Amino acid sequence: MTETPRHAETDTEVAAWFPLMRLSRPHLTGPEEPRARFRRQAQVGYRIMAAWRNREAVGLAGYRPCENLIRGPFCDIDDLVVRDVLRRSGLGARLLKAVGTEATARGLPHLALDTGLDNLLGQRFYFRFGMLPAALRFAMRLD
Repeated sequence: MTETPRHAETDTEVAAWFPLMRLSRPHLTGPEEPRARFRRQAQVGYRIMAAWRNREAVGLAGYRPCENLIRGPFCDIDDLVVRDVLRRSGLGARLLKAVGTEATARGLPHLALDTGLDNLLGQRFYFRFGMLPAALRFAMRLD
């Protein structure tokens, strides 16, 4: 069965991706927090491209348009997660290609994403997909 990526837009679809998102964002305690964040971020262009099996989200990519002085306009992928049993099935690549198609249609010539330094399997996937390291991001908590 091939899962076709499409946007999650209805409240039911937004609720359906929470268990999947929690795999990569375990700090999210319940579906209300990510739904509220999704609604806020959607106001500045954030969207979820999800792959579905029946009504279950089995893969997703959260992305948004951005622009900065380094890259100019680009598409930032904030979230990419695929169910463990579907890894190595090509689903992650289909999601990235679908986001790339959306980005191109919006005039965004680049894809960018951050990944943890310890996410070696993810990094290997990004290399195979054709993405190369472009920066090292530094961060600190301010509270």
